[in-house]
Amino acid sequence: MQPLVLLQLLALLALANGTPVIAKKLLGGRFAWPLDGGCRFFDGRPIFGQSKTVRGIVLSIIATGAGAPLVGLAPEIGALVGGTAMAGDLFSSFTKRRLALPPSSRATGLDQIPESLFPLVACRNALALSAADIGLGVALFTFGEIFASRLLYRWHLRDRPY
Repeated sequence: MQPLVLLQLLALLALANGTPVIAKKLLGGRFAWPLDGGCRFFDGRPIFGQSKTVRGIVLSIIATGAGAPLVGLAPEIGALVGGTAMAGDLFSSFTKRRLALPPSSRATGLDQIPESLFPLVACRNALALSAADIGLGVALFTFGEIFASRLLYRWHLRDRPY
């Protein structure tokens, strides 16, 4: 078990997932181009939806790459965490659209697990993470994200109190 590495990764996961939320509050609709360009999947539903933007993805990768040295990890690890966290978020959004759930709707587990599992698995070799480390990291992120989202809602940074 690697408690320090898990804490470093949890900090980066929080940064990766929080950056698009903060960017939306600071920038409003500026540069908020939908990643799917408004295209629809063959089922007639949006691929990801309007809330998944190029701005959010790009800023998340940049922020986690820049933030990684602040927690003692290489910028490349930060960018990897940011990119794979966003891939997990897109996977969740794609799945939620197929389930006919509206954008930004709550789906406990689906909203947290891919966003943390994808990055932890991607970093397993570089950071020598065990299956137990990954499982614990996903669990800690899931509970932490549910708690933090309520705080972010109270602070008016999030639109809904997941």
